[in-house]
Amino acid sequence: MSELICVGAIAGAFGVQGEVRLKSFCTQPEDIASYGPLSTEDGARQFRVTLTRPVAGGLGARIAGVSTKEQADALRGTSLYVAREKLPSLPDDEYYHADLIGLEVRDPGGALIGKVTAVHNHGAGDILEIAAEGHKSALLLPFTMAIVPTVDLAAGRLIADLPDGLE
Repeated sequence: MSELICVGAIAGAFGVQGEVRLKSFCTQPEDIASYGPLSTEDGARQFRVTLTRPVAGGLGARIAGVSTKEQADALRGTSLYVAREKLPSLPDDEYYHADLIGLEVRDPGGALIGKVTAVHNHGAGDILEIAAEGHKSALLLPFTMAIVPTVDLAAGRLIADLPDGLE
């Protein structure tokens, strides 16, 4: 399991005074500012974030040391990470996306299907992207109890009951 979890990204400048538009990946978007300084994945840069207001497509925020539109624009696309221990514990049936990526995917009989390569959410629920053995393209599976009845993080695998037509 990863030591750092991606909690958001800087989507670009908002206005001309150095404010940025943040895209939060937190369940409660405003929580992104409550975890303390955020960093880049390699830890080379740290960002102190103060939320200013909701804006279209995210949250308006000020980042310490960023005072111009040009400085804010230069941060566009920067992913923001926080140490895992700063995040709340989850109930048994909830998972951080970072914990699912890399898990082996097996069918209910134990046969290897592939590996989880990404988790997507476009508003209707989480979708697992699986690099599947013998498939030219990735499989996309809804992350529901009906399709993924078992997730075993300790063993590094999940069980997926593929819908008809995907075998």
